[in-house]
Amino acid sequence: MKFLEYTPLDSINLFLDHLNLGESTIKGNLEAFSCKHTGTDRKLSLSLEHEILDYLGQSSDSDPSSPVEYLSSRSSRRTLIYLVLTLSHMYPDYDFSAVRAHLFFREEEWETFKQIYDTYLFEAAREWAIAHGGSSLLESMTKAIDELVKLNECEIYSYNPDFDGDPFLEKGAIWSFNFFFYNRKLKRVVSFRCCCISNLATEGFLADEMFNEEEEEDLFIDMDM
Repeated sequence: MKFLEYTPLDSINLFLDHLNLGESTIKGNLEAFSCKHTGTDRKLSLSLEHEILDYLGQSSDSDPSSPVEYLSSRSSRRTLIYLVLTLSHMYPDYDFSAVRAHLFFREEEWETFKQIYDTYLFEAAREWAIAHGGSSLLESMTKAIDELVKLNECEIYSYNPDFDGDPFLEKGAIWSFNFFFYNRKLKRVVSFRCCCISNLATEGFLADEMFNEEEEEDLFIDMDM
């Protein structure tokens, strides 16, 4: 996967990088990638392809939770591999080799994403409007994503890992989501990850760390005496 630099995303990312809303902080990021394999990508994609084929050989169509029908299509397997490769570039220190298809969900339409946006980013949208003369954050995001991957030609996916398996979550996380906008023809993916952190929990965590450091310092002083 090749990271694509795109200036219209910069102002959105700068705004969402560390948006303090008082009791919580929003951290969001939009990134664009070309589905062009690097040397490392080829190795991981081959490994994932073998794992998927092994899974298909061991699974049963009678299992209602099994994505066998979806993965039987080579183009669908390729899509899954592109999404996993995108994740591995977003979080280079995290191992996604064991990610399974059931963690990705195909969204039917843009409206599904808009509902998530309206639910979780309404405060961020208000702050954006104040800072940008009444303009719409959603419209700015929509325009940027559309210019990169043509939304009317996109497949939209969400990634929903277990709480413990989400690399984007931090101490005090309240919620998080990961969306992917994939255009097969252009072979491009735009990812949008967003997380909300409780400032109260973070402050409590930092206070505990400071207290523990002070205790350690006192211990060393007593030992010197």
